[in-house]
Formats: sequence, structure tokens, C-alpha cells
Amino acid sequence: MTTREAAPPRYRWLARLEPLLVAAALAGSNAASYVLNVVAARVLAPAHFGELSALLAVLVIGVVPAMGLQTVVALRVAGGDDPAPRREFTARLLASGLVTTTAVLGIGALVVLPLTLLLHLDGPLPAMFLVVALAPLTMLGLFHGILQGSKRFVALAGLVALEGVGKVGGALLGLLTFGTSAATMAGAALGSLVVAAVGWWQCGAPLPHAFRGERLGEIVHAIQAMFALVLLLNLDLVLARFVLPGPDAGEYAVGSIVTKIAYWLPQAVAVVVLPRLAHRAARKRTVPAALVVCAGLGASVIGFCAFSGSELVSIIGGGEYASSTLSLWPFALVGALLSMVQVLLFSRLADADRRVTVLMWSAVALEVVLVLIWLHDGPLEVITAAALTAGALTVGSAALDLHRARRPN
Repeated sequence: MTTREAAPPRYRWLARLEPLLVAAALAGSNAASYVLNVVAARVLAPAHFGELSALLAVLVIGVVPAMGLQTVVALRVAGGDDPAPRREFTARLLASGLVTTTAVLGIGALVVLPLTLLLHLDGPLPAMFLVVALAPLTMLGLFHGILQGSKRFVALAGLVALEGVGKVGGALLGLLTFGTSAATMAGAALGSLVVAAVGWWQCGAPLPHAFRGERLGEIVHAIQAMFALVLLLNLDLVLARFVLPGPDAGEYAVGSIVTKIAYWLPQAVAVVVLPRLAHRAARKRTVPAALVVCAGLGASVIGFCAFSGSELVSIIGGGEYASSTLSLWPFALVGALLSMVQVLLFSRLADADRRVTVLMWSAVALEVVLVLIWLHDGPLEVITAAALTAGALTVGSAALDLHRARRPN
């Protein structure tokens, strides 16, 4: 099974713009989420805004299965080694997506009540609508993977942009109409359902084939690894909240914004190179080049933060942080390192290397130990622990990738 025909020479210049289109779509989607938070902060009372913010944070965790599904499907499609006709192959992938979505909904149903109690919600409706929203978002992971694996990056960029408009637009409609967290989550679910229908149509409107479970192990493995990466991206902030006094934790929260910027800036690189990692020969060439690009973009953010000094804290966080002396370049370093880890993680997943999951979760444990036992006397120490962890994980992942790359065919 092939993915797509090579572009004619006169159109190859257009292919060079595809990473920029993907980057623009990802940036637009993230900007839409930022707009939702800004509007919610002005529409809702502080207590209700805190409730919605917590639900949105849980939603980020809930889409990790979609990320794992997308990764496996993209690699499977890009591999092009399945003898089945394209439509039958896509139908089998759709069955895998439906099974994954059903599992997400089943687990979500079990956590509605605990989530309601943990987040001190007035009732179960917000949590219920959050779980409902995860269904179309998980299926979108499947459709993203099909488009990504077939290198239809223009269509992928359009779907990502539409997801930002649909999910956030629906959430804003619910928020502005009813002014509640439940209505916001319901709007996000409805908008995501519309986008998922568009994604299904873009992928040829397939009907599901009988599920054979042949890729279930790969999907579960990818979900575990991606969950560890998402956890590492947010773990230091949670630990800082636990070990630091309120004002210092607030400063750290401002710094964590820089971490996210440095991580997400090269996100389009990971999206575009993933299909190329499906083949070992291409993987040997692609991974070093992708790491160089990620390192270069990360270095630009680190340099900007170092040049701006501690004044950047007040620029991002507002006048309340005018007296801060916290330097933000270590936060940028953590984000840059984790962006490189993502590329290396994709490479190991493409090679079906199960050891990478052990490495990822070992890094999670290392960061917890460093902060709780040793580095917890101020924001600088906590971010140092995160940087040491990210650095060790980058080196370990690179060593693992290099070792596997040197194996004889």
C-alpha cells in the first residue's frame, strides 16, 4: 500500500511550505485555547474560573490516548507495508480508533464521580460533558494520524486549524450563552464532534472493519510513553505548587509558560518528520536533522530569555511580578530539551522499542525524587531538577536511538 504519489517537480516548492502550514495551524489552535482562557477569566467569577481551568487541564490529560493513537496510525500508514487495499486498511484503522475511543469513554465514566469530588464541582454534569468531549477528540487522533502518515500535511493543517475553531468556538458559545463550566464543556464536545465528522470525510468516509486487535499493544505502548512525556511537561509545575510557598509557586507558574513555548515552538517539526521515521533508512537521516532544528529553535528561546533577564517575568505575568528576580532561561532549556525528547521518542516508537517507556517513566520518578528530597528550596532549585531530568532523558534517549541505529539490518 502506498501513501501518496511524489509531487511533480513544478509543485515541489509547495511541499516546502507544508511545515509552515502545520506550524501555523498548531499555533492558531494554541492561540484559540489561550483566547478561551482569557474570555473565561473575564466572564466567570474567580471560583468558577478555577473550576473551568481545572477541567481544561484534565481535558489535556484526557487527549493523551488520542496522541498515542495518532502516532501509531501515522507510522502504520507511512510504513506502507500492509497488503490490504487502501479502503479496507483504513476501515481496520477506524475499528482500532473506535475501540480506543470506547475504552476512553469507559474509563471516563468510572472517573466522573471521583473527578466531581476532587475538583469540588457543584454536580457531575461538567465532568460528564468533559468525558463526552473525549470521544470525538480521540477519533480526531485517528484522522490526524491517517493524514499525517499519508503526508497530506495541507489537509492535516486544515483539520488542526478547524479543530481549534470548532472545539474552542463551541466552548465559547456555551460559555457566553450559559456562563457555566458544564455548558462550556458541552460546547467543546459539540464543536469537536463536528470537526471529527469533517476528519472522517477527509479520510474517505470509511466504515469500520472487524476489529482484530493486531495493533492494540502498539497503541497501549504509545499511550503510556506519550502520557509520561505530557506528565514531564507539567510535573515540575505540580511539584513546585507542592513544595514552594504561594508567591514562589506563582512565579514558577509564570516560568512554566516559557517552558510550554519552547516545547511547542518546534512542534511542527515532530509532526512532519514522524512519517519518515517509519522506515529505518530514512530514520537514520531524519532524526539528527530534526534534533538540530529543535535545538536551534530552543536556543533562540533560551537566548531571548537570557537577554531579557528577569524583566520578562513581569512582562508575562503582569505588574504583580515587577520585583521578581527569577531568570526564565532555565525554563526555556527544559522545554527545548523535551522537544528533542519527543523526536527521539517517536523514533523509538517507530522501531517498536519498548525500552523507551521504561526510560520515560524512570525520568518521571527521577524528577519526583530530586524535588522532594533535594532540590526544593526555591523556584531555581525546582527548575534545576527539571532541567537535570530533561537533560538526562535526552542523553539516554539519544544513546538508545544511536545504539539501535547501529544494529546490522
